[in-house]
Amino acid sequence: MKLAGARALVTGGRGFLGRVLLAQLEDAGATTVAPSRAEYDLLREADVARLFADHRPEVVFHLAADVGGIGYNVANPGRTLYANATMSALVMEQARLAGVEKFVGAGSVCAYPEHAAVPFREDALWDGYPEPTNGPYGLAKRMMLAQGQAYRAQYGFNAIHLLIMNLYGPGDHFEPDRSHVVAALIRRMLEAGEAAAPELVVWGDGRATREFLYVDDAARGLVLAAERYDGAAPVNLATGVEISVRELATLLAELTGYRGRLVFDASRPSGQQRRSADVSRARAAFDFAARVSLREGLTRMIEWYRSHRAGTPR
Repeated sequence: MKLAGARALVTGGRGFLGRVLLAQLEDAGATTVAPSRAEYDLLREADVARLFADHRPEVVFHLAADVGGIGYNVANPGRTLYANATMSALVMEQARLAGVEKFVGAGSVCAYPEHAAVPFREDALWDGYPEPTNGPYGLAKRMMLAQGQAYRAQYGFNAIHLLIMNLYGPGDHFEPDRSHVVAALIRRMLEAGEAAAPELVVWGDGRATREFLYVDDAARGLVLAAERYDGAAPVNLATGVEISVRELATLLAELTGYRGRLVFDASRPSGQQRRSADVSRARAAFDFAARVSLREGLTRMIEWYRSHRAGTPR
């Protein structure tokens, strides 16, 4: 699909990833629309139908989601399942009815089974239940993939699905109840450093591993997939680089200048024990490879947060 001159709808376009994607789509020559929830509530079928009638998009990037860190997901399992499954179902159905040329679904690493072999390969997605702390969210994302494949089979609807690894970067959520591990640790380390706190507690034993994808790389991957990929199979957007939470916390302490002791609290949940994805399918399908290293991306993120702390941390 050629994005130059295309009308692109980005749900969640005012969020962390959405804002970066909008800029890249506009650079590619697309005309974009990023509705707010006040304008169109994606949990209401009438609002979603009105959104498509008003803007007549040719390509849809469905990024809108209700999700947070481990604490938020554990406290809101019903909300995350209902909201994410409903939004995806309504947006894809209205896209089909409106004759949208292409639907790009933003899936999540949380959809992978808890005990999936590392590196995660896309064909293993259905080989077990997701890690329980984010199981409802992960299942909702799997349903978006299943809906897209079903619509492709019955209606010839061109829906593709990208499995995006843990995102980070400037503009991330730093609020305590919504932040993920990178943003949460950056905020807490800067605050602890200013307070000269002798130690900082990190959830879990530090042995769990994660893979982090810089937000600009994720947006570029979505654009490349929209332009070059038309397959039914899901595709990982990832770096292929795995790091333990202990190593991450140590690196962040170095980059933020926090000099206190890191204490790992094994009584608190760690989430899935290992996360790292195979990147070969994305490279072969649409020539995607991450460009921003973890150290470089974390440095940019810390600098951004330092400069925005006086205002709203978004």
